[in-house]
Amino acid sequence: MFSIIIPVYNRSDEIKELLESLLISDYNKEYEIVIVEDGSTYSCEAEVEKFKTKLNIAYYFKENSGPGDSRNYGMKVAKGNYFIIFDSDCIIPRHYLNEVENELTTHHVDCFGGPDAALDSFSDIQKAINFAMTSFLTTGGIRGGSEKLNKFQPRSFNMGISKKAFEDSQGFGNIHPGEDPDLTIRLWKLGYETRLFPKAFVYHKRRIDWDKFSIQVNKFGKARPILNSWYPEYSKLTFFLPTLFVIGIYIAIIFLAFGFNFPILCYLFYFLLIFITAAIENKNFTIGFLSVIAVSKQFFGYGKGFLVSYLKVIILKQKPESAFPELFFNVKI
Repeated sequence: MFSIIIPVYNRSDEIKELLESLLISDYNKEYEIVIVEDGSTYSCEAEVEKFKTKLNIAYYFKENSGPGDSRNYGMKVAKGNYFIIFDSDCIIPRHYLNEVENELTTHHVDCFGGPDAALDSFSDIQKAINFAMTSFLTTGGIRGGSEKLNKFQPRSFNMGISKKAFEDSQGFGNIHPGEDPDLTIRLWKLGYETRLFPKAFVYHKRRIDWDKFSIQVNKFGKARPILNSWYPEYSKLTFFLPTLFVIGIYIAIIFLAFGFNFPILCYLFYFLLIFITAAIENKNFTIGFLSVIAVSKQFFGYGKGFLVSYLKVIILKQKPESAFPELFFNVKI
């Protein structure tokens, strides 16, 4: 039986949309939904209560200890033998659970991940951010499916893990973000297989403004050198690309001051390509323009975060928890 695990932190409005999408699922077998309220200041319990006669839901409230620990909590109390984890800002297509079951029946794996997409009802900024986070032209390419199907690093907004793999790995650590690749690598080291389920996508309704998006991708950048220090055998040169991209822009501007404009023209061509691709995919020139902004913020936020973290953690050998305490939760046992 599937157990759907959803951590929630001050997102009662989002839970309503997620549960409404599960109401129209075409999956006709038994499954449960486990809502874990992570110490929210305003609870979603009243909203969840409205669905208890329509869906098999269990609700739990706990002290705030971060999304990773909340997912672990949900998996510990869940009754199923395979856990599916969603973020609260996801909307689930009606075919999703059938697609997961079909994939597991055809080629069972103990951990899988699925892509994300945008609904037509999303705002232009949400669609632009979705493009930045999923396009093969950006650092989000792996979210869009360019990573190898059988060596995929699932993202915790849309992933599944067997009860056995959870118990053997002890679930998510207390770093955030970065808890999902950390778990994936530990699963690989334990001999478990992960895989991308391309058709098991969710609509990821990222409710963030430009400033929050910049902070989010900056934290992603900070987390990567920490993971590289923990698992150097899984470090890749491609992880440096956003930082090199940012440094390259500054170098291109310096060259431009000396009358050499080829480097800056290369960057302009790239952003023109982003604009055209996003505009065509979304059939909207405004989204094309906003996608240029989103990709710029993605590269600069991630690239600068990666560089600062690399200097502190890799070069200066600072302890990650001391260098970036904002990336770690103190998990209470």
